[in-house]
Amino acid sequence: MSLNKEISHNTDKIILPSYSNKILYSPAKILINIWFIIFSVFCILPILYVVAISFSKELDIVTLGYRLIPSNISLKAYEYILRKPTLIINSYTISIIVTVSGTFLSLFLTSMLAYAISRKDYRYRKITSFYIFFTMLFNGGLVPWYILVAKYLHMKDSILALILPYTIAAWFVLLMKGFMGGIPDSIIESAKIDGASEFKAFFKIILPISKPALATVGLFNVLMYWNDWWLGMLFINNEKLVPLQLMLYRIMSNIAFMTSGVASTQVTALNLSDLPNESARMAMCMLAAGPMLFIFPFFQKYFVKGLTLGAVKG
Repeated sequence: MSLNKEISHNTDKIILPSYSNKILYSPAKILINIWFIIFSVFCILPILYVVAISFSKELDIVTLGYRLIPSNISLKAYEYILRKPTLIINSYTISIIVTVSGTFLSLFLTSMLAYAISRKDYRYRKITSFYIFFTMLFNGGLVPWYILVAKYLHMKDSILALILPYTIAAWFVLLMKGFMGGIPDSIIESAKIDGASEFKAFFKIILPISKPALATVGLFNVLMYWNDWWLGMLFINNEKLVPLQLMLYRIMSNIAFMTSGVASTQVTALNLSDLPNESARMAMCMLAAGPMLFIFPFFQKYFVKGLTLGAVKG
């Protein structure tokens, strides 16, 4: 009996590694891994080029073109952008406040609206869902919207003008509705039997279950608020409330104006190659996109899960 066990044990030792090797090193898996390695390299290379160009001299970019390794390292682009650091720091502060507060407010209202239209016992769920979807196709127009925000709501030169217009997005509501629609009704019914109110069931049960959807919509909101410069250009004239993206846009416009002015006039005192043009663009990309590059990996797991579940169950 012991001999049979030993033989079977040795047989398992011999067979299992070969079976696992066949799974790990099959041609299909090797090709898939090679494909994703190549795809990852093509995704990483543009970021490396942006970093390299931001530290390059403008003359080297004009004469030698874009290079992954700069011929001469220069900080002139960053010196030009950060020559008034208080403005950049203030713009960073405004963008952080708008992004954090806007994301939390948007998640709160979006999740409540999505939960309401996902409930099968809500009588007007179809009408409300169609109304939300209808706003994705048609809107009131830019001029009436501007008059509403600036004249009637009196939010011009207010930080609320950077937050409230993006609070509810129809696509985010429908995405979260698709996820919450897959939550069994028996969970809510059992919570009510135990004495939980509607709000307690929502905050204690629905929201913890909906973490993937919340992370997905939250990441979209973070990117939307952080990258926005349109609302600031429309409603903000106060320099203390200018967000980061609008500040960088103004800096880039100044560089373009100076470059075109020097090129169109016979000015010899200022060398055109000394003006950071392409390098300044890449430096601004690093200043604007840098925080998002660090935030995204923490949301990646929930982001992918939330997208797939919301798409299948919606």
